[in-house]
Parts: sequence; C-alpha cells; structure tokens
Amino acid sequence: MIFDCGKFQLDLTTPRVMGIVNVTPDSFSDGGKFSATHLAIQHALNLIVEGADILDIGGESTRPNAAPISLQQELDRVIPVIEGLAVQIKAKQINIPISIDTYKPQVMQAAIAAGASIVNDVRALQEGAGLNESALEVVANSNVGVCLMHMQGTPQTMQVNPQYNDVVSDVKAFLQARLQASIDAGVPANRILLDPGFGFGKTREHNITLIQQLESFASLGQPLLVGLSRKSVLGQVTGNDIDARLYASVAVSVISAMKGAKILRVHDVKATVEALKVVAAIQ
Repeated sequence: MIFDCGKFQLDLTTPRVMGIVNVTPDSFSDGGKFSATHLAIQHALNLIVEGADILDIGGESTRPNAAPISLQQELDRVIPVIEGLAVQIKAKQINIPISIDTYKPQVMQAAIAAGASIVNDVRALQEGAGLNESALEVVANSNVGVCLMHMQGTPQTMQVNPQYNDVVSDVKAFLQARLQASIDAGVPANRILLDPGFGFGKTREHNITLIQQLESFASLGQPLLVGLSRKSVLGQVTGNDIDARLYASVAVSVISAMKGAKILRVHDVKATVEALKVVAAIQ
C-alpha cells in the first residue's frame, strides 16, 4: 500500500510513525516547549534522528476547550518552522514529508507553498466556520496527501456529553462520506488517510470501543492514522498524568498497529519506533 503525498511516496506495508511538533503555547501535552521557531525546528530534527517517518507541524491547539486563534497567528507560528525545516531537510538530503495540522484553507495553501506535503485536518476538509476558501479545493488543486479526521462538535464543545447511536458505525459513516466528497472533488484515493479522531468528541467508552473494533475500518479501503499518544483516555485507564503516559501510549500504538493502523501519530517517537519494529517482526 503506497500513500502518495506529492514528492514523497510512503510505503505503508509496515506501520509508519508521525512525530508531533506543536508550535503552540497551550497544547495539552507539550504546549509552550517548542513555541519558538528555532526550538520547533530542532525538536523536529531530533524526531527524525529518533526514527520519525513524517513530521506533523501544528500551530493551533485542538485540545478540549482550546481557544481558537486568528489566521495570522497560526501563519506566524507554523510557516517559519515549515520553511526552516524544508531547508534543513534538503540540505541534509533527508527523505521525509512535512505535514501541516490545520483546518484553515489559507494555512494549508501557505504551508504547501512553504514545503508541506500532507494536510492533516481535524475537520476533514468540511466547509464552514466562517472560512472564505474551500479546504477541499486547496487539497484537490495540489498534489499533497490528506488525512480526514472525525470530530463531533468543535474543540470548545466536543467533550460536552458526546453521544452516538453506535460510535463505530457513526464514525465510519462520516469518514465514508468525507472520503467520497474528497474523491468527487478530484483527490485521488491513494492520497487519502482516514483518522477516527480519538478523543475528539468521545468518552472513555467510545474511545475504547473504537480501539477494540479498529479492524472494521479496513472496509473503507484507506490507510488508517491513529493518534492516541498521551491522551486522556490513557490517563483514565492508568490514573497517570499527561507526562507519565509513555508506556500506555506505546501499548496502544502497538495494539493499533496490530489491528491495522498504518500511521501512528505520537509524541514519543523513539519508543514507538522500537515497539513497531517488534510488531513488524512478529507479523
């Protein structure tokens, strides 16, 4: 299985690791640690050394109750990082794609121009939210890959009593609809990833049910991205605070990979890469 993201063709025969680079002061896990451009770039380069296959750059927190930021604020945070990283990657002759974690079409466009090869959108390229341009058109008119994620509500409302008729069926139906909308808009299927959106409008029970039935998403025919690193469901299970969820995060990455996930979005790259090598050897 090949994921096409323009200049890069990722072989997903074995699971890949997406390293998280939050250029934010308020992300739930590492907010503020890498908010300066030079710190974010150095962190990203460190993640490459640790074995990351993709770098995911985000400038706006989507944790529960996170305050939205302006378009200009987000551009000011992420574009210098992407530009700097693109220069470093070229100079070091490293073959690794950069992903932009955003729902704003203008940020997508600027990030692609700066060197991003993947758009990671928590809104799954939907219209609305006062956006003047179409995220779907931005992706369709480029050659980048895209990840379509499920989220119930918004970061400000998503954890206020989320409910489903059947969480697996409902999430699958949403992803199927957004997949079809993307294909109809001209995005080839081999450029599309799907993400069930763990923690985005889901209770502990919803998240665990989605993990238990992750294999069922194979019926959608697309590679699956899973992002459970350090999330609250792991704290609810273990009783550990955010900074003490390494073992739980690695465990759930291993389980997800063995249930069919092709890309694991994580903070702790080295530990996850080593765990996935064991998964690959066993499978």
